[in-house]
Amino acid sequence: MELVGEARPLLPPPGPAGLSSAGAVCILLKSALGAGLLSFPWAFGRAGGAIPALLVELGSLVFLVSGLVVLGYAAALSAQPTYQGVVRVVCGTAAGKLCEVCFLLNLFMISVALLRVVGDQLEKLCDSLYPNGTLSGVLLSPPWYADQRFTLSALCVFVIFPLSVPKEIGFQKYSSILGSLAACYLTLVIILKYYLQAESLGSHEPSQPSRASSWISIFSVIPTICFGFQCHEACVTIYSSMRNQSLSHWVTVSVVSMLICLLIYSLTGFYGYLTFGEAAAPDVLMSYPGNDPVVIVARLLFGVSIITIYPIVVLLGRSVVRDVWVTPKHRAMAVPEAQEQRSRVVLTVTWMATTLAIALFVPDIGKVIELIGGISAFFIFIFPGKRLCLVCMTGTCTLGPRKKAALITWGVLSVLGGAFVCGQSAALAVLGLLH
Repeated sequence: MELVGEARPLLPPPGPAGLSSAGAVCILLKSALGAGLLSFPWAFGRAGGAIPALLVELGSLVFLVSGLVVLGYAAALSAQPTYQGVVRVVCGTAAGKLCEVCFLLNLFMISVALLRVVGDQLEKLCDSLYPNGTLSGVLLSPPWYADQRFTLSALCVFVIFPLSVPKEIGFQKYSSILGSLAACYLTLVIILKYYLQAESLGSHEPSQPSRASSWISIFSVIPTICFGFQCHEACVTIYSSMRNQSLSHWVTVSVVSMLICLLIYSLTGFYGYLTFGEAAAPDVLMSYPGNDPVVIVARLLFGVSIITIYPIVVLLGRSVVRDVWVTPKHRAMAVPEAQEQRSRVVLTVTWMATTLAIALFVPDIGKVIELIGGISAFFIFIFPGKRLCLVCMTGTCTLGPRKKAALITWGVLSVLGGAFVCGQSAALAVLGLLH
């Protein structure tokens, strides 16, 4: 017999067998170092240079770390192992339902973005193996099995689906090391390419940093940066699985993880922008030649890293779907194991088929990231910033009047910032579709 839903940690429970500090840092880092890493050179170019983009990064990081700390504190108070569970218990049923809907949409769009990135890398790899050309004036096309629609679909069926079906994905604490190393390798490749081979990447000199034309161009990169640093989906589960769950320890884990993430993102964005300027593609690897062996290795490693992230997103998505459809009365009821397994397989197949269909017809990963960035603001600014600061922390009797006032002020700033980012992202997405 199994309990309805999957509201339990992905990793071992706290205690002697719980997650170590290093393991928590690695998994939190991997949760953030996803598809967004490829878009930072494009974001630097759109912001008008390195300085404006770095200022936006630092400002967003303050809200991000504070949100992680608040979520860890709220998870300790509520004893809930999932994000939506924390919001439901601490903030009430209405806020919990809103969180579930936004959380589900965010996870779904992240799944689309992950598959879109993997598809782009497969396309470039196939182009390097079967380059287009002409023979006797006849255009030669790659064979059907090199088409992205076939390769990505086959990868989903034979690799990603088996990894996504299991109820628990304990090996992710080991694969997180591979994901972090892949991100570091990508950053190293971009830096070396700038110093050693920048002149061979195009017929013109790399664009030099320029001033942003307006504040609008600077603020327009906030959704991309929010998506890049977004790791709130799994942070409650990571905290619930830690061996040491003291708040000070969680603050240290959050700060160390995000500082490492900031360094990797900043170096990637800075040197990618210096290499390609404003011509940098939303997926920076698409700007490099497809037949470069070093870049091919980077694509393979980063693709493997993305593939290991997708099952975590599916697992979180399944738990939210069940929380949405199952009433609180039946949430803790036991169901036959066979029925639970069938339900899990059906949800996984439906989730993967839908995200795959959308990913195959999305021409530009930048459009997806702009949309996800606005949704991510809910989880960076609004939910932890407004609801948890005002309802959870200010309701703690041990806090003095000044601390409560400071938390309320910070909560107001968080929700205003989140509302701005969400509105701006929605407007940019609509304008992009119209044009």
